[in-house]
Amino acid sequence: MKVWCVISCLLFSVTLQAKIKLPAIVGDNMVLQQKSNVKLWGEAKSKTNIKIKTSWNGNDYSVVSDEKGNWLTHITTPAAGGPYKISISDGEEIVLNNVLIGEVWFCSGQSNMEMPVRGFNGQPVKGSLDVIAKAVPKTPIRMFTTDSNNGKWVRQFSKEPQTDCKGEWLENTPENVANISAIAYYFAGYIQPVLDVPVGIIVSSWGGSMVEAWMSREALASFSEIDLSILKNQEEIKNPTATPSVLYNAKIAPLTNFAIKGFLWYQGESNRGNADLYTQLMPAFVADLRSKWGVGEFPVYFVQIAPFNYDGMDRTSAARLREVQEQNMKDIPNSGMVTTMDIGDPMMIHPADKETVGNRLAYWALGKAYGKLIPGYAPPTYKSMEIVDTTIVVSFENSEHGMCPINAEIKGFEIAGEDKLFYPATGLEKAGKIIVSSKSVQKPVAVRYAYKNYAEATLFNAYGIPASPFRTDNW
Repeated sequence: MKVWCVISCLLFSVTLQAKIKLPAIVGDNMVLQQKSNVKLWGEAKSKTNIKIKTSWNGNDYSVVSDEKGNWLTHITTPAAGGPYKISISDGEEIVLNNVLIGEVWFCSGQSNMEMPVRGFNGQPVKGSLDVIAKAVPKTPIRMFTTDSNNGKWVRQFSKEPQTDCKGEWLENTPENVANISAIAYYFAGYIQPVLDVPVGIIVSSWGGSMVEAWMSREALASFSEIDLSILKNQEEIKNPTATPSVLYNAKIAPLTNFAIKGFLWYQGESNRGNADLYTQLMPAFVADLRSKWGVGEFPVYFVQIAPFNYDGMDRTSAARLREVQEQNMKDIPNSGMVTTMDIGDPMMIHPADKETVGNRLAYWALGKAYGKLIPGYAPPTYKSMEIVDTTIVVSFENSEHGMCPINAEIKGFEIAGEDKLFYPATGLEKAGKIIVSSKSVQKPVAVRYAYKNYAEATLFNAYGIPASPFRTDNW
């Protein structure tokens, strides 16, 4: 009897080992990128033939697992549609149900990306109840999140790159929408009806995280300023959000096989202390992401950090980071930046207006990634200055239809003379340029606009997109 029990247990163990195991990102309710050659992968018994059948075209695919049981294959997706089924079998069939084909975007960053539609405790999201109440499964938006499960935070980090992570694809229901990233959801909710296709958002974020935590060891190897020794020793990770590579390893690496259209990023608040280095970190981060996915220079759209008190309203650590982010937009191919100078709050680092941010990311995607004829989605940025008598005349990029407001004094400017002391100044729009002056400075040499941790937007393009803060000095 004991011998038979042992044999039964061994047979049961072999059966378990033979059963196909899929990563969390490959499952029911998922959205696959349309018109693409996407990957499916998983684990099975060593040297096993895996058969795959897709219901949208009836095609059969076959792949043999390697010696360790790992397998990966490519399947071709059609134009947007669904729901469909995918059968995966090694002799024992697994069926993935309710699969949609559409557009997939990866959404990452720190707490302003992480902030769910329901808000944080004591920190609301404007209009959240309206969005939650209107969520219905028939709206073809699907959500995968590594951040939470039923509203409870799920924290994942690792010293080594992982092949899987915790998470699941969720349908568009009130309970699911309440707990998903507000910015990611507003983005999806905007582009879905415009494109008239299903949209999938993959959310992987963590509040308070530095960009270094999201970068692979390979991406950081050339930065001598960053100590990677903790990745090689037995030291306990006490602060995952500030430890190099550990969030990449746990929350991005397991997902890089999954085909995406583009990448949305809202982060930077935690890098105010090394803003100069951030100038090089962000391009390296994006280049490495594109290398890991291996599908070319997919679009990357990110959010300039919002006004907040930080280490003092009139200090400039956040202003410097915004300046660097604008430079990042110029340095990173196929990228775009959303400005947020009109939604900040001096007392709350998480602005309640997440819809505006999500919509502005959507403008970038629709206008640039999808080629819709949308004017004015790129923010006005400083182009050049000219000293004319006692004034400084400022020209802007992305101001084809002029700057606003017109025929009104514009606050938020400062100018300085050779003594390098800045005084409040006013601007006046004329022929698309801004003429800045101050009675306190008769021979100006430099001008700044909203170059503080907290400042209120006063300057916009003709479509209501706020200008990026700037300075013409390097003092």
